[in-house]
Amino acid sequence: MKDKVFAKPIEKQFEFDEEVASVFDDMLNRSVPFYKENLNLQIDILKNFLKDNDKVYDLGSSTGTFLINLAKKSEKKLNLIGIDNSLAMIERAKNKAKAFGVDVKFIEADFLDYDLTNSKAIIANYTIQFIRPLKREKLIKKIFNSLKDNGIFLMSEKLITEHKKLNKIMIDIYYEYKKKMGYSEFEIAQKREALENVLIPYSMNENIQMLKEAGFKEIEVIFRWNNFATFIAFKN
Repeated sequence: MKDKVFAKPIEKQFEFDEEVASVFDDMLNRSVPFYKENLNLQIDILKNFLKDNDKVYDLGSSTGTFLINLAKKSEKKLNLIGIDNSLAMIERAKNKAKAFGVDVKFIEADFLDYDLTNSKAIIANYTIQFIRPLKREKLIKKIFNSLKDNGIFLMSEKLITEHKKLNKIMIDIYYEYKKKMGYSEFEIAQKREALENVLIPYSMNENIQMLKEAGFKEIEVIFRWNNFATFIAFKN
């Protein structure tokens, strides 16, 4: 279904409700540059580190795309668990997993409170940016503590750029990208207003510093386009 959520005047801040869930796959593919390519890159890297029975969590798993694709591409027997606090997202993820015939568990829960211990890998694609800064550092520390030795954390985030002029240029470039993907200026402005104070991005350096302070020592950027980036962090 095509994303038309912001084609009408907004009445509330952005939330992952039934309306958003029904068009979320289209929204991601048209709003997040190289979304499919980035997910495939993450999976191709991650599967080299996984062994049979490893536990992999996807935080803010939405419609389950990451874990379903990982299940399809991996030759290992993995314990794959997606967590999302949106029931509408969980229901769609379960239906997709069933349709593809893959063994992935999807749980409606708040991952801030959920027990993630003994994880080999934890994934958070465009999720941490929605966590309030005061809780964000605690969550990253929890993720570090929940990983087994040699565990992996994959985190994709929208970024701000510290150079003010460059930051504005990059935002303008991103808006032009969204126009090319079929969004009107009205839709772009509406979504920006709805996300105000809901999506709070950090800079590249702030994200790396947050990961280091949580305990991660080896951190690499495996993808970046404009103001979007994916980090891989190793617990060792």
